[in-house]
Amino acid sequence: MSAADDKLSQFSGKKHISIETYRKTGDPVRTPVWFVEENGELFVRTDSETGKIKRIRNNPRVRVASCNMRGTVKGSWLEGEARIIDPESSKHVFSLLRKKYGIPYRLIRFAEGFSRSKARPVGLAIRIGS
Repeated sequence: MSAADDKLSQFSGKKHISIETYRKTGDPVRTPVWFVEENGELFVRTDSETGKIKRIRNNPRVRVASCNMRGTVKGSWLEGEARIIDPESSKHVFSLLRKKYGIPYRLIRFAEGFSRSKARPVGLAIRIGS
């Protein structure tokens, strides 16, 4: 088991992670999200117009920790780097999230269909530092 795999083990069986991104001022912003782990990376779904996407474009450095649905941190913070993934890879991530979260995931996606937002779904990959 690699050091990165060992660090990721804290997320096994968890439903939420808190992603800490950084404003241009350096101030941290924490956001609880659903996630999946595959091949030593964490993946999340978000929309193209969210604040976290704007902050990651400016600074890909992030921290992640397991949390509850309200964002209360329940694990150790790990340093990482986030990147926006291509649409084809995003579709794969969305299918993994659909499988992990089932009906609640589908209901949220269905409700989003009624939004007038021009935002499009995007996948984020988070690689934990070694």
